[in-house]
Amino acid sequence: MDAPTARHRALADERRRRIVEELRSERDGLDAVELARRLELHPNTVRWHLGILADAGIVRSQPAARTRPGRPRILYTLTRDGAGGAADEHRLLATIFAGALSDLGDGATRAEDAGRAWGRYLMAREPLTKATDEEAVEGVVGLLEQQGFAPTAEGREIHMHRCPFHDLAEAHPEVVCPVHEGLMSGALGALGSDLEVEGLDVFVRPDLCVARLR
Repeated sequence: MDAPTARHRALADERRRRIVEELRSERDGLDAVELARRLELHPNTVRWHLGILADAGIVRSQPAARTRPGRPRILYTLTRDGAGGAADEHRLLATIFAGALSDLGDGATRAEDAGRAWGRYLMAREPLTKATDEEAVEGVVGLLEQQGFAPTAEGREIHMHRCPFHDLAEAHPEVVCPVHEGLMSGALGALGSDLEVEGLDVFVRPDLCVARLR
């Protein structure tokens, strides 16, 4: 699994995102017991989630300085990537581009076309045979999962429980959401599917967007 995919999957879980937020507020680090207290989880559950975050390169661990005899506490801190250094730089660039695109009269169309092109590219499959509806939905869900959308299939609907660009989508939904719609349309086209994206219901709940297929 490549690093971006591992990171997206690690952060697709709400509990792991909360762990990252707690560590972001404590530069000196926290141990599993304190994190468990703050999140109201069992320490072993927190350790399991910390292991996934560590494998994705988001957190690191080190023994705390000893103040008394015995085994030292293990403190967890964010890595540079986990702290959001590179992500913040990319977010700034994305915000600039989204703002510029939204000022164009055909910005939404351009955004959807760009998303469609990337959907075809990321699916990387020539439609030698047409995918069944079930195969097509499964393929799109797999693509969205790789990109961090935490999707589930509900019949002819795809429920996305996480938006990797949530803040940007709230600020510029007129261009960000068409990118996502185009991404799914391009993936369906690459699969040779007869399905199309009929509509995208944005922020049905703060943690849910729904793509309707036909």
